[in-house]
Amino acid sequence: MATPAIEVPPSNRIVPGSHHLTPFAWPKPSDITGVDPEQVAITWVSSFNDLVSSKEFDVSGFFLKDSYWRDLLCLTWDFHTLHGPDKITSLVQDKPKRWRIKSLSVDRSSDIGKPTIGPVDVSGIVKGVQSFLTVGTDVGRGRGVVRLLPDADDGGKWKVFSLFTTLQELTGFEESVGKQRPTGVEHGASINRKSWKERREAEVNFEGESEPAVLIIGAGQGGLTTAARLKQLGVETLLVEKNPRIGDSWRNRYDQLVLHDTVWYDHMPYLNFPPNWPVFTPKDKLADWFEFYAHALELNVWTSTRIKETKWDESNRKWTVEVERLKDGKKETRTFNPRHIVQATGHSGSPHIPADIKGIQDFKGDRLVHSAQFTAPEADGKGKKAVIVGSCNSAHDIAQDYYEHGYDVTIVQRSSTCVVTSKTFIDVVLSGLYNEGGLPVEEADLMNLSIPNPIAKRFHIEAAQETARRDAQLLCGLVDAGFAVDSGPDCGGLFMKYLHRGGGYYIDVGALQLIAERKIKIKHGQEISRINAHSITFADDSELEADEIVLATGFTNMRDMARDIFGDELADRVGDVWGFDEEGEIRTMWRRSGHPGFWFFGGNLALCRFFSRILSLQIKALEEGIAKYEDA
Repeated sequence: MATPAIEVPPSNRIVPGSHHLTPFAWPKPSDITGVDPEQVAITWVSSFNDLVSSKEFDVSGFFLKDSYWRDLLCLTWDFHTLHGPDKITSLVQDKPKRWRIKSLSVDRSSDIGKPTIGPVDVSGIVKGVQSFLTVGTDVGRGRGVVRLLPDADDGGKWKVFSLFTTLQELTGFEESVGKQRPTGVEHGASINRKSWKERREAEVNFEGESEPAVLIIGAGQGGLTTAARLKQLGVETLLVEKNPRIGDSWRNRYDQLVLHDTVWYDHMPYLNFPPNWPVFTPKDKLADWFEFYAHALELNVWTSTRIKETKWDESNRKWTVEVERLKDGKKETRTFNPRHIVQATGHSGSPHIPADIKGIQDFKGDRLVHSAQFTAPEADGKGKKAVIVGSCNSAHDIAQDYYEHGYDVTIVQRSSTCVVTSKTFIDVVLSGLYNEGGLPVEEADLMNLSIPNPIAKRFHIEAAQETARRDAQLLCGLVDAGFAVDSGPDCGGLFMKYLHRGGGYYIDVGALQLIAERKIKIKHGQEISRINAHSITFADDSELEADEIVLATGFTNMRDMARDIFGDELADRVGDVWGFDEEGEIRTMWRRSGHPGFWFFGGNLALCRFFSRILSLQIKALEEGIAKYEDA
């Protein structure tokens, strides 16, 4: 007898092939009254350094049984979240060099990271010692955060609850910033001296025999931040962008698009937004900033450029890439041989139109487009009916825009959506890290990313309970209006839904109240049977009239776009992108893809800011012979 299929709730659906992240359970609290956090941190660090120098690798005396070590490039050339001392010992023991980490030390560079007593949980019941760390490895320097708790089963010995280590620079190949900044000029007499402008034009155009070591496809936040990091590491890089201007990937979106994340969360490497920048950035303003950013940081960007042909040579580990560029009204073709390609076309791929929607070609109304092609409603939509298929960020923004232009608006919600109001999300989820007068962004990132994802999921479960409490009245109004809400995977809220599946959520900037007040209608729970000349028929045989239809149905996976650009051979070799791996790290993104010389890069502005350094260090290490692609 066949085993019946188990219906997975919409809130718990994940990217196919990825792993469901099990949330962590908080340990029991201990009384740590009178504890000197400085002494606790110093003692643990000293003992750990003794272990490393002794060449031993059994860490059971240093980590709680239920603990995590999250590492980005300090233990290996990959990402790891290791659960428990046995997993940590096994990884170190299996590596040829055993301990790549040479030493840890307490970071006293600022008061922010000095050893302190504080909560390791959301409610503040479980208290321990937290300290920022500096990390020395066999190839460079990094930073970290350790959180220590007393082990009641081992006489109260202080052990790791969570440890985070991340590589930040390679010895001898530090970034050209601060004291390492370029002079900008050579004083004294120089025959045939070229001006800065002349030098920049030659650099941008790769004149003479110059070649980019890295070719980045896409000049959005992913491409620009990665190029900026590589620039400071001295790696020759070219970005190619299909649109006529840098920032057009945002400029070409719908007119009312404004970032739902805040300015404090969205800063870019080396160049923060100015202090008068709005809390929420309009998309055209962001596009202009991208253009300015590329010029200010002297990034090499070719716009109106497309990839014509690519070929990978396994023997010498180089690409042959033919690009076609429209320059000064004329097409020119160039062939490059980079050692790396970074696909930075966004964490999602191409616009996705479900194959099971029949009759699209039969529609005779005013407009039927994917949300990626939608710009704005007609100026006067009175008497017209607009239907938006989908119920996440873009769908709600577009529905609100239609309503404000006088349309009769219906959202087709096929499954539940995780929603939270913007104010609540800022106050509960981002407050304390990313807010006015908060931590410097580098310190905030260190604190944020230092929490291993299984523990972070528990944080977000409790945060989601608080956001639901604050938004309770609105949520009840939505349910009464027929809108299905969920609390994310395992009730882990919006951000965990983003990491698990890359969508399925909405940060409210006004549309939810319109739904609760029945000003925007909801058609829920029915799949589309077909699209007719002037209407949509659903699986329950109901019909909805439509003058305009917008399919806010999401985007394909980055791997699908890689297949379109590079073909089956590469796409079949790389891993699936997004969702968690078995350890709790995001799959394939910002790390080895499975194909030498090929990398995926994407995510929101904050993730791009942080992981652009991580990706660039991997590429630089390969370029300088510090690492091999096969090194784990």
